[in-house]
Amino acid sequence: MLLVLDIGNTNTVAGLFEGDSLVGHWRLSSAERTSDEAGITIRGLIRHAGMDASRIEGAILSSVVPSLEEVWRDAIRSYLGVDPIVVSRRIDLGIEIGLDNPDEAGADRLVNAVAAMTKYGKPVISVDLGTAITFDVVSSDGAYIGGAIAPGLSVSMETLFRRTAKVPQIALAAPERFIGRNTVSATQSGIVNGYTGLVDAINEGIFRELGTKTPVIATGGHAEILAGRSRTITHVEPWLTLEGLLILYRRCAKPGPGNDA
Repeated sequence: MLLVLDIGNTNTVAGLFEGDSLVGHWRLSSAERTSDEAGITIRGLIRHAGMDASRIEGAILSSVVPSLEEVWRDAIRSYLGVDPIVVSRRIDLGIEIGLDNPDEAGADRLVNAVAAMTKYGKPVISVDLGTAITFDVVSSDGAYIGGAIAPGLSVSMETLFRRTAKVPQIALAAPERFIGRNTVSATQSGIVNGYTGLVDAINEGIFRELGTKTPVIATGGHAEILAGRSRTITHVEPWLTLEGLLILYRRCAKPGPGNDA
């Protein structure tokens, strides 16, 4: 079995693959913790799911939180007995990085780009609707050429609740109409419809710059909410990042130049 781990600013998502099948997945808070706490947590989750941690033969992680990257790396080594591959531009990604400064490429964005290209060809856009909304573009010649970053839906909602006296904290759900007839539905309309417009406007701008329409692959916690209203999102892949980690592990697990963890 293979353990994959995506460490984000708000949540850390862990997955367990057996062959091509995702047989377990967990969403954890990206809170500061010790390597012992992380190791005990992941072993406990695996055991609770009825699986044997001793069957894990490999691991790979991507992280946008440097302080947690080393914590989880040590935890996996100590509690699972495997040395994880850590995603960065220094491993064999199978994709060229066409940025002004390649060191700026976030690991999660590279993973999503690789997964989207592998599953849907090139050119392609992946849109990750998480704490931040990230748009990642692969060109027709298979290069990761950047994209766009915007605040996520939850960030905007939390700011609205904190800074306005009469807007209550509400569940994020797709409204039935644009014209909200109460504060809750008006807020849902503004957030969901507003962000759908943002996603479509940025995707259409990317289409113009590429000179062609492309598949747009949405992932992340709010992908389903926006996809039904968007005119540019073509596919929803809830586990795109975890599948990208599986793809990269298979590419990089064999020792070779550029594959040092």
